[in-house]
Amino acid sequence: MSESIIKFDKVVKRFGSLTVIDELDFEVKRGEKVTIIGPSGSGKSTVLRILMTLESISDGVVWIGDEPLWHEQKNGSMVPASEAHLRKMRGQLGMVFQQFNLFPHMTVLRNITEAPVRVGKLSKAEAKDRAEELLQMVGLSDQANKYPHQLSGGQQQRVGIARALAMRPKIMLFDEPTSALDPELVGEVLNVIGQLAEEHDLTMLLVTHEMRFAREVSDRVCFFDRGKIKEEAAPDELFTNPKEERTREFLKAVLEEK
Repeated sequence: MSESIIKFDKVVKRFGSLTVIDELDFEVKRGEKVTIIGPSGSGKSTVLRILMTLESISDGVVWIGDEPLWHEQKNGSMVPASEAHLRKMRGQLGMVFQQFNLFPHMTVLRNITEAPVRVGKLSKAEAKDRAEELLQMVGLSDQANKYPHQLSGGQQQRVGIARALAMRPKIMLFDEPTSALDPELVGEVLNVIGQLAEEHDLTMLLVTHEMRFAREVSDRVCFFDRGKIKEEAAPDELFTNPKEERTREFLKAVLEEK
């Protein structure tokens, strides 16, 4: 694999006096599939929200490819990023949230075509072709003219995945994409994400509680605790033979829950 496409360099995120991300050094290579696991409040989702520019950083630098995300380089020095710079950088990333966040007043097809037309400046015909291709990929070709309330949670989340992919991002972020679903619907969403990982050369960063899925889909798994990476390894190694006591405790607790 080639060079890093995501790099956190001594990144800090504070909410008031609470440090959620603590001098984090973290890299993801192009095309790599990386899963972040860890207890609630460990900073996992904050990493994704920083990448989507939903949360700013308190210190450090985040890089997407060769460009800083939260800064711009001007006259040889780093200055805080303008809204135009953030918008440009944001176009490289797609995110699938815990909640489906679909527009309730728009059909499935329009949910997917809206951003490519308005933001990506695609023609309506091109956007429709792209949306139909994506709906076929996520197994929902027959649902294009329905509204979100007419779909199951699993179907809504698959529309969410298609919508994120419609902007042709280089990086896909998944923030616990199955946590709002009824247990019997989890598999259909994980199957789509697994298919994406297998068939497409996307860089993927996932936060999930689905340990078996993390093991199957990831090139690397990172265990987060208190805003830092405590341990990272290939999935078989991390799940079979974790080196850190804190990782062992966490895995024992979550695997016993299942």
